[in-house]
Amino acid sequence: MGLGSGSRPGSPPLEVLLQRNGMTESVHRVHAVVCDQRGRLLLRAGEAQHSSFIRSALKPFQAQSFVSSGALDAYGGGERAMAIACASHDGRIDKAREAFQLLWRADVDISFLRCPRPNGKDSPLQHNCSGKHAAFLASCRRMGWPLEGYLNLDHPLQQELFNRVAELLGMPSAELISACDDCGAPTLKLPLSQMALLFAHLGGGSLPNLERLARAMQAHPDLVAGEGRFDTELMRRGLNMLISKGGAEGIQCIARVGEGLGLAIKVEDGAGRAKRAVALHLLKQLDWLTPAALEELEQQFLIPMDGQRLDVVGELR
Repeated sequence: MGLGSGSRPGSPPLEVLLQRNGMTESVHRVHAVVCDQRGRLLLRAGEAQHSSFIRSALKPFQAQSFVSSGALDAYGGGERAMAIACASHDGRIDKAREAFQLLWRADVDISFLRCPRPNGKDSPLQHNCSGKHAAFLASCRRMGWPLEGYLNLDHPLQQELFNRVAELLGMPSAELISACDDCGAPTLKLPLSQMALLFAHLGGGSLPNLERLARAMQAHPDLVAGEGRFDTELMRRGLNMLISKGGAEGIQCIARVGEGLGLAIKVEDGAGRAKRAVALHLLKQLDWLTPAALEELEQQFLIPMDGQRLDVVGELR
């Protein structure tokens, strides 16, 4: 079944219902896709070709050059450096310290960072994307590329990253559609089928650089997001079989390690609560989590507060 088959009718979107005292208060429509490494569409709910910006779920693929350039091995940091490069972290001191150490080892001054300083914070190192930016700069240092302008589309770093993503998707890099993410770095507009394909590669184990990044995320889920956050809590309970990376505006992507399967989710209205509810609903359908792990995560993420509950209607077909 090829990616193009996602346009066939008969697979309605999922719906997430916010229930207050048993009565529906809000409804979110959600599209979801499962693909393998060959790009075959295996399961879907809604439209496989529904397009959106992948946002921070792109980070493991943006971190590829940090590994392939030799920056990781030259400057050290090991799995913790890779994990923070893939992170959308909570800005706490331990995460900011990891990003700083990455810059320090590469002999890059913090003044080169172009991620914003969060409101009420002291440093851009506390921005949730600081690890990605620090890895960008370390890669530039290793390759001899300019540190200035590292976020520009015509910078050698961004050209390299686009080429690597395009290679994974089997398409010319010139056809990729980009826009500026909130942190200033480029992100890509992709159909869900291609997001799922990227994560199938991330979990497939056949590409050494991606495999190293995947292992690092699994080894240090606390750095990838933070205590109580969905990506961290899911990977902690995934028995080293899942890699989870969310993005803003209702994007959630999950890789099944060793099987080369990727799951991509998009909530039409961008609600974060809905993507987490759908992820747990589909992980149960796919049997990718133990019943005990599911129960713990459902208690944490499906009950926003007393008197409220998130329910999901629909399934992958």
